[in-house]
Amino acid sequence: MNDLPVIRLKPKAEARALRHGFPWVYADELVTDRRTKAIAPGSFAQLEDAERRALGVVTVNPNSKIIARMMDQNPEAEIDQDWIAAKLRHALAHRARIYASPYYRLVHAEADGLPGVVIDRFGAAAVIQPNAAWADTHFTALAAALQEVTGVTTIIKNGSGRARVLEGLTEETALYCGAYDGPVPVPMNGATYMADLLGGQKTGLFFDQRPNHAFAATLAKGARVLDVFSHVGGFSLAALAGGAATALAVDSSAPALALAQQGAEATGAAQAFATRQGDAFAALEALAGEGAQFDLVVCDPPAFAPNKEALAAGLRAYERVARLAAPLVAPGGYLGLCSCSHAADLTAFRNASARGIGRGGRRGQLIHTGFAGPDHPQLPQLAESGYLKAIFFRLNA
Repeated sequence: MNDLPVIRLKPKAEARALRHGFPWVYADELVTDRRTKAIAPGSFAQLEDAERRALGVVTVNPNSKIIARMMDQNPEAEIDQDWIAAKLRHALAHRARIYASPYYRLVHAEADGLPGVVIDRFGAAAVIQPNAAWADTHFTALAAALQEVTGVTTIIKNGSGRARVLEGLTEETALYCGAYDGPVPVPMNGATYMADLLGGQKTGLFFDQRPNHAFAATLAKGARVLDVFSHVGGFSLAALAGGAATALAVDSSAPALALAQQGAEATGAAQAFATRQGDAFAALEALAGEGAQFDLVVCDPPAFAPNKEALAAGLRAYERVARLAAPLVAPGGYLGLCSCSHAADLTAFRNASARGIGRGGRRGQLIHTGFAGPDHPQLPQLAESGYLKAIFFRLNA
């Protein structure tokens, strides 16, 4: 037996869910005596059920509502660099089978067996988001295992975002090792995107939308395209690579739009590409006032419903996006709407979008539903790992 501290579930806690793969223990499910509260955030412990039967090795953070996360159901597991490397090899084998080039999400947190850890790979560089206390505490081993398994030479630690706040962790983004001298060109769906790994949003690029970008590109040949909440040109650059006649990218971030412009130039489509900076809702209203029409409109907003408490307001925001976007779609054109809010399930999001389209004076057919790419696997027991939805409508003439 290892010498880890032991923590125990309360008698009424549901141990069966943990045995069947649910990875989290909430604070109100655990006996939080003085010894448990004294465990340093990010430490490992053995978890037992109320009858003192071992459930596995967990990482503990007394400062978080998710007080324990399952690391390994083997109670004798030793969580060290070799253990991390084995998880990374398993994750890498999946991505290497799917993608010809090393640009993808390598680790998608719990779904890849590394709780709270996100790793996006950009060729010889990688960005690690240590969103759980254990990954912050053991970052050196995590980074060393990543270099061992993948051979990346540049690692950036991106310690920012809401998840770290909920864990009680400080924000810190920095170059951990190697060299970084500016945006990284990323080939994807026939376009070239420019990813700012140090100063961009999240890790610099949203790999999760890759299949939805690709579907939108199939609708874009010869089309006038509007990409709202565009970030670095996700849908617009893919559409141009797919043969769009023109593309307009709208975003509130000037740096993101500058990267989108660089991407259009690298893709060889700069003459067909334009940007508009400003609030997306205001831009949609302004375009309607200008009488603008597009053959394909795609709106990919941030998470309007990041939790259950924000769900009602979030659904109203998604409805508003659809209501403002629908009138901009030319007769017989297409409208794509996206949500990255796990609290808003597909049915709720689809219904809010359909209401918005109706209130925008249009009717349409739902022609396609998309999700995150296969480099963002879902853990079936954890709804939060399946957050992204993309729905495409063909609107009436």
